[in-house]
Amino acid sequence: MTDQDTGHDLWAVRLAERVAGFLERPWIKILVPVLVMLVALTVLHELSSHVKWSDVQSDVANTSWKLMFFALCWTMVSFLSLSLYDVFAVQSVADGEVPLPVAGMAGACGYAVSNCLGFSYITGTAIRYRIYASLGLDLSRVAGVIATSWIAFWSGMVLLLGILLTLHPDGISKVIPISDTTETVIGLCMLAALLGLFLWLANGGRRLAYGGVGFNLPNGKLASLLTLAALGDLFGASMVLYTLMPSDLGVGFPYFFTIFIAAIAVGIVSHAPGGIGAFEATMIAGLGASGRSDVIAALLLYRLVYTFLPFVIASLSIAVASALSHRHHITGAATWVYRVIRPIVPMVAAGVAAVAGVILLVSGALPASSENLGVLRDVLPLSFVEASHLVGSAVGVLLLLVSRGLFRKLYRAWVVAMLLMVAGFGASIAKGLDTHEAISMLATIGVLAMFRDAFYRVSGASIFRLNIPWLVSVMALLAVIFWIGLFAYSHVEYQNALWWEFAWNGDASRFLRSSLVVALILGVVAVTSLFGREIPVPERTEIPAVVERLVMESEDTESQISLTGDKQFLIAPDDSAFLAYADTGNALITKGEPVGDEKAGQQLIWQLREMADREGKLCAFYSVSTKYLPTFLDLGLSILKIGEVARVPLKDFSLDGKSRKRFRQAKNRAEREGYVFEIIRREDLAPILPELRKISDDWLAQKAGEEKGFALGGFDDDYLSYFDHAVLRESEGGPIVAFANLFQGGHKSELSLDLMRYEPDSASFVMDALFAEMMAWGAEQGFQWFSLGAAPFSGIENRQLASFWNRVGGFVYEHGEQFYHFEGLRSFKQKFDPEWSPNYLASPGGLAAPRILYEVNILISGGLRGLTK
Repeated sequence: MTDQDTGHDLWAVRLAERVAGFLERPWIKILVPVLVMLVALTVLHELSSHVKWSDVQSDVANTSWKLMFFALCWTMVSFLSLSLYDVFAVQSVADGEVPLPVAGMAGACGYAVSNCLGFSYITGTAIRYRIYASLGLDLSRVAGVIATSWIAFWSGMVLLLGILLTLHPDGISKVIPISDTTETVIGLCMLAALLGLFLWLANGGRRLAYGGVGFNLPNGKLASLLTLAALGDLFGASMVLYTLMPSDLGVGFPYFFTIFIAAIAVGIVSHAPGGIGAFEATMIAGLGASGRSDVIAALLLYRLVYTFLPFVIASLSIAVASALSHRHHITGAATWVYRVIRPIVPMVAAGVAAVAGVILLVSGALPASSENLGVLRDVLPLSFVEASHLVGSAVGVLLLLVSRGLFRKLYRAWVVAMLLMVAGFGASIAKGLDTHEAISMLATIGVLAMFRDAFYRVSGASIFRLNIPWLVSVMALLAVIFWIGLFAYSHVEYQNALWWEFAWNGDASRFLRSSLVVALILGVVAVTSLFGREIPVPERTEIPAVVERLVMESEDTESQISLTGDKQFLIAPDDSAFLAYADTGNALITKGEPVGDEKAGQQLIWQLREMADREGKLCAFYSVSTKYLPTFLDLGLSILKIGEVARVPLKDFSLDGKSRKRFRQAKNRAEREGYVFEIIRREDLAPILPELRKISDDWLAQKAGEEKGFALGGFDDDYLSYFDHAVLRESEGGPIVAFANLFQGGHKSELSLDLMRYEPDSASFVMDALFAEMMAWGAEQGFQWFSLGAAPFSGIENRQLASFWNRVGGFVYEHGEQFYHFEGLRSFKQKFDPEWSPNYLASPGGLAAPRILYEVNILISGGLRGLTK
């Protein structure tokens, strides 16, 4: 290989890295699905512009029951194959640990929910994870089951496409415009690669591992069975729609199947629930079926049979299992089944509420029955019907929004959802005597009532606040529903007067007004969700006497940061321990670990974790040692190293040596120039507090900074009154030029400090002199250690085999000097030859770790603005 080739390879790698990094940006993740959905709806609108809604209704009504029966049969084939994914995957990854019927149920339910709601990584994957985790499988093996299922899916895809390309049947060349020879070569290569994979797996014992997480790959037999299951899934799903398509479409199955796979891919990229809109646009365009009402009818029936019906069956099955588990005379199997499915109840409940909302919104977008309106005309005034129509649409969009609260197990979301569906039931009757819609509302109320016990969390946050993925999904779904309304009223010419037209036959006007209401509600929720985060305003809390006592008795000086007044406390019943924490609105985060008795501290850790779960918040333990690591692991938390703490032994301490020359010289110079070091006891502090405050204010003004909190103390009279202070005066009895409050551990175990400030106009050596005097004083008083505090991100291994977050932390430590002197701070502390001990964050794993660190930043600095200061 030449140097030029190497250069080209490096250029290609860098280009690929830049493209991958660009695609990972948050705004790209939002923009791409939105653009795909807009393009899909535009295409769909153009392709169906000459189709009338009445023609589609007629085609649906004229579909034979024979075709519907065959479509149902193919749906059963597909979902049976989907359930076999997990059955065979479990045998490969966790053989004997999960009952095979449970694995089949997990697969079928997971795919039924994700096919209906979309976001398979939130819905279907989460359902399977929670089922398997409830049976004792750890994260790596659950990930192995899901990954094995995905590998099987793509194996089946490669096999089918390889066969199609090898045989190049009629029609396939219309989709892939290449020569027959090229098709055959590509197809044979795909089949050969798949055969090679099977041969590699044939002997068994293969394992896939990455980032410390690994799982066993299936042997040759299981790999073959998984691939057959994938064939059944893909063939069955495509045959459902192919069966419902009109017979005169003139498209062979190979061509149809290729378009079907492409439509699924576009639907996934769009992020719309179930790929709705994007899937339909791709199918119509790919099949060349523009202007055909019977094709649109087939797509609607496909959604009903393959998407909606399995979701309803899965939801009802879970609801029945929930009801049976509450009947005392039925135990054993029913209770065991409910124990397995209980973790997925909130997700299914969220789906049920979302489907109910969609029903109300679609009903509001379509013309009402003229016969039913004629009956209402003799009973209700027009104004009541108009208002009911608006209420129905508003309830529909609110159900979509509140479904995330159900997903988070919030009790208030469950109450609001029940009330909304009661309102939806009334609106369904009052706006058009829609009995089917009203019955669906009653059924939804019944299902959610059976799920009542799953919603136990009490959160003060808004139940209508959405995260970005959920918001994008709702926006895409509402865009599709709006298009349905435009399609239904495509024969009505738009006029501004439609907005103000109130008539019994004014369906188009009612659709426009309800769409405006829906858009306004969504806009308000979107703005509050994206920009309505409230930064908590610190309020000083009273420090309980038991906390004061335990802090002063503790040998760990870091516990004294609990006295800042910006924390809340969990206290053991016997007053033997406490845990200090702060509530950000999204998370409960402790500063340090429990103080006091170790066993009581373990109970407090569990108590905080359970409280956070009830409130639907994250729970994390910031800046902890190794003491409680087993308890944190028992809670299922991940342990992330965030730095190291430096402690200097004070026995035989001196300032001798080259590394301490700077401090020795500063101390000596201060003595020569008449500076006086003094310890002021806390009971004598009050008279000099105004002088210390002036020094602190001048120091802050010179730094252009603001007081911090949570992990750092600020200048507060009540807080500082707990501590003795070390000060440096210009002369005996003269003005103070520098000060620090002293943390003194129980039994003289440790000495440390928190607030250390100086007069900006003072000599440059005063801080070093004060530091040296404090350490010398601590040694004279018999303290065993002097804590220099933490060095952020210090000691984190940035190696290829390290965890992802360790590599991120190592990178920040090495390259973040322009924002914070990470390495310089550690080098400064290293001059005292300290003993380093690890400092950890115990938090939920995955992407929760950076979220927790951001919440900690809010507590300490008040957000990004405070951090920059």
